[in-house]
Amino acid sequence: MGNKLRIFIASDSTAQTYKESEKPRAGWGEMLSKYFSPEIEVINRAIGGRSSRSFIEQGRLARIEEEIKEGDYLFIQFGHNDADLAKPERYVSVEDFPKYIQQYIDCAKNKGAYPILLTPVARRDYNSETHLFNISFPQYRNKVIELAKETNTALIDLGLKSVEILNQIGLEDSKKLFLHFEANTYENIPEKMEDNTHFQVTGAVTIAKLIAEEIKNLDIKLSDQVII
Repeated sequence: MGNKLRIFIASDSTAQTYKESEKPRAGWGEMLSKYFSPEIEVINRAIGGRSSRSFIEQGRLARIEEEIKEGDYLFIQFGHNDADLAKPERYVSVEDFPKYIQQYIDCAKNKGAYPILLTPVARRDYNSETHLFNISFPQYRNKVIELAKETNTALIDLGLKSVEILNQIGLEDSKKLFLHFEANTYENIPEKMEDNTHFQVTGAVTIAKLIAEEIKNLDIKLSDQVII
């Protein structure tokens, strides 16, 4: 176990690992190991409601820094909660966003690990006229892309790639990826759900596979461990 390559995930509820009692709610982080060899250990530290700033302020990045070692990877995906102006404990302006993301990059590099930036995964947000899906949190996505270039950090444009998948699936079938279902569909969630942010198991698996495919395309050491 100690010799395995490890992937740490710093993110929010879209990547979080959920309890069985919370199913079918699922995050892409808990599904990621399905697409990597047994030589890879995924350590998912994603947790709901956190922005790039609050994750740091609560000491969660510091705990990753205590554990992460040379040769490990740190996947970094924020933006959903950073953009939540109504919740000041989460909110991070577009201008301030890069300085927080930079701390994650530094955390990894200072320990000899490899940071990988991911733009915010798509919400089920579509244009009512064209029925095509919109890029979610585009200003935050742009800052991640800029920072990746400035710091020569590996990048997965998850925002764009996940929108492409949603457009392929179509408006109605996209509901199957998110928490969209009628009342009494699930015993533990008796109410009707129309959640355009959080994934069902199917959606989490779809996004995890997409991320693994993008890792393979990056042509890095971790790419050799992808199983698709």
